[in-house]
Amino acid sequence: MSDDDGPFRPFETDLDRQEALGILHGAVAGADDGELFLERTRSESLTFDDGRLRGASYDSAKGFGLRAVAGAAAGYAHSTEISAAALARAAETARLAAAEGGGTLAAPPAPSNQRLYVQESPVSAMSFGAKVDLLKEIDDWLRARDPRVKQVSVSLAGSLQEVEILRPEGGGLREARPMARLSVSVIVEKDGRRESGSAGGGGRIGYETLIAPEAWRREAEEALRIALVNLEAEDAPAGVMEVALGAGWPGILLHEAIGHGLEGDFNRKKTSAFSGLMGQRVAAPGVTVVDDGTLPGRRGSLSFDDEGTPTSRTVLIEDGILVGYMQDRQNARLMGMAPTGNGRRQSFAHIPMPRMTNTIMANGDAKPGDVVAAVKDGIYAVGFGGGQVDIVNGKFVFSCTEAYRVKNGKVLHPVKGATLIGDGPTALQRVRMIADDMALDPGIGTCGKNGQGVPVGVGQPTLLIDGLTVGGAAA
Repeated sequence: MSDDDGPFRPFETDLDRQEALGILHGAVAGADDGELFLERTRSESLTFDDGRLRGASYDSAKGFGLRAVAGAAAGYAHSTEISAAALARAAETARLAAAEGGGTLAAPPAPSNQRLYVQESPVSAMSFGAKVDLLKEIDDWLRARDPRVKQVSVSLAGSLQEVEILRPEGGGLREARPMARLSVSVIVEKDGRRESGSAGGGGRIGYETLIAPEAWRREAEEALRIALVNLEAEDAPAGVMEVALGAGWPGILLHEAIGHGLEGDFNRKKTSAFSGLMGQRVAAPGVTVVDDGTLPGRRGSLSFDDEGTPTSRTVLIEDGILVGYMQDRQNARLMGMAPTGNGRRQSFAHIPMPRMTNTIMANGDAKPGDVVAAVKDGIYAVGFGGGQVDIVNGKFVFSCTEAYRVKNGKVLHPVKGATLIGDGPTALQRVRMIADDMALDPGIGTCGKNGQGVPVGVGQPTLLIDGLTVGGAAA
């Protein structure tokens, strides 16, 4: 049996703990902070498309990252070879950041025993044949469901990331982080017109939650429903109008247009649209936004971040007032603030930075139906696809995957080709109504920043924003 067959225990199979600690001490001598981050990740992905298995992959990677932090600088080195020799070479590179010395090591993260997910691998939970049979069953079920279904694509993905963090003071943390996701896409056709719909779900869970018949049928039905809605959609209008956003996944607009601007590094460097506004009103009364990494089983949740700080529920905006930022250890120290458990990295090959976990707008007191009924002339956006955001000014462009035309409080018909254009700070000020139906996304989000992708969650209630620009095909 190889060490890859059992739990990841690098200090039992690859390194002597005391020797590694001595090398780490040498790397951070005279520095403010640092750590040794060790990781092994095993992942798989299967895609069933157009009636056959189109792709299947299995990957395994392990390595370490060694960091020394001095002021605003950080030295970082990583390797796929976990050995004392590789660690010593990395230490020589990392300590260049603290070459002049003079720093005092920051206090270690507070201890925590929170555990937010079962630390088991979804990858080994089913045989390969059973996974293929499941995807085929979903494909067959959708095709039999509606004769307008012309193409089905189903994918199943799972991973287990095992991490161990060694701190300079000798403390250590270890855990296994599971992830699973099921995605379904459908193309339907009627009178020569083709439209698509997609749905999916996942989180820090095992496959058993996703493969239960009631679970995968729910996702398949949703993908088909969206495709059929789009089949009847008319061209979206264009112009400045009211926009009602649905609960749940539409929180991705909040994540991109607002969340990134509340990460500590952008504010320390004064490149965020929210820089220098702490304690000031940045949103309409009633708007409360939190980042919460402690939600059990959610895609963006972590028991502790990639520096070893326990995740937390961090209030960012409270009743419209900016009250907090998301912080890693380095930016928190430089800004005279406390770390919030938002130091995240894509893998051992990447340096940590402030990142969102699960970013959520809290409930208001309106009813969802009343929010939509308040729209005099606009659209009701329920689903979103891709988007772009400029962190400096908060300007965003998002495409809608499911949206409806609304006039005088009445939902008229679905629309296609709608894009929402605006900027985060202005959109926050124009929130007019917030419902009491806050929902979390189904567990499908991945966030990119500086070339790193990490899993995240979003959530929000139904809400109404005045005066967003809607880009569409119809005037």
